[in-house]
Amino acid sequence: MNRADGGSSRRGRPARRPEVKPVNLALQGGGAHGAFAWGVLDRLLEEDGIAFEGISATSAGAMNAVVCAHGLAAGGREGARRALREFWQQIARSACLSPVQPSFFDRLTGNHALETSPAFFLFHMLTQVVSPYELNPFNYNPLHDVLERVVDFERLRRSPQVKLFLSATNVRSGKIRVFENHEMCAAVVLASACLPFIFQAVEIDGEHYWDGGYMGNPALFPLIYRCEQSDIVVVHINPIARPDVPRTAADILNRINEISFNSSLMREVRAVEFLNRLVEAGHAPAPDIRQVRLHAIEADDVMQHLGAASKLNADWTFLTDLFAIGRRRANAWLLDDFPKVGLQSSIDIQGRYL
Repeated sequence: MNRADGGSSRRGRPARRPEVKPVNLALQGGGAHGAFAWGVLDRLLEEDGIAFEGISATSAGAMNAVVCAHGLAAGGREGARRALREFWQQIARSACLSPVQPSFFDRLTGNHALETSPAFFLFHMLTQVVSPYELNPFNYNPLHDVLERVVDFERLRRSPQVKLFLSATNVRSGKIRVFENHEMCAAVVLASACLPFIFQAVEIDGEHYWDGGYMGNPALFPLIYRCEQSDIVVVHINPIARPDVPRTAADILNRINEISFNSSLMREVRAVEFLNRLVEAGHAPAPDIRQVRLHAIEADDVMQHLGAASKLNADWTFLTDLFAIGRRRANAWLLDDFPKVGLQSSIDIQGRYL
């Protein structure tokens, strides 16, 4: 897919503007692995033929979502691309890096120095026995300052260019809470990304919230019921399948987390497929129920080689490597699957999720 090269064709007639296909985005969370979704967004924002109606997101996906929406409101597509790059640059500058920061390619070839470094081992052990209320009594979160510097939340609430749905988990009730544009603030984003072993629960209007990935990573139902478009593009961060059975304690814990954070998405996709079959058979439970077309952009073959510790790796080289992979996977999706938007799902729902 390419944009028109200029304002007129070789015959002197105005160049035809590409047909715009609106889609909804579903952005998973995954710490520093969210840089992959940054690359996906950066490539999609280059295309005049695609537009975003709604974005449902969790954790790192929520950060990508609000930064992208802020950039669109402040400066259009290029503004969104600039804002996303600035955000991830700020993350790299603000992160407390461990003494050992392996390159991306070291990790792909089996260098697990980060997981075995004394600093990471000590940090991991501390989070198992000491709560964040003891380990971080002043509740310092460097992401708060980064978000406040990069995102104009007042503008985002006042003049939204895209519908936002950020998920968090209510600690007391165990229910999902979906925050929308008029509620956007740094606390909402931090609530969606609040890992309970690292950060204190985020209080909003008297309720306390943890990471939204426990109940929706990300939630699809807001895009189905609150948006007009029927096409949802899921940007995967956590691998659904792995070829090998984990053997080490770290790998076992990582796989448990992957399964847990994918479970809500898997359940929702099953429900979507069930409704799609009812609609196709003419037995829709309500007249406003429509078929949902699902698409996916992923790099499971890459993410399978990255351990849990790399989600805390904010080294700029690591982030930009994931960014580049995200751009390439988004480009491949645009070439192979984007023509199916508006017509049919571009993934095998049965084979991938059911």
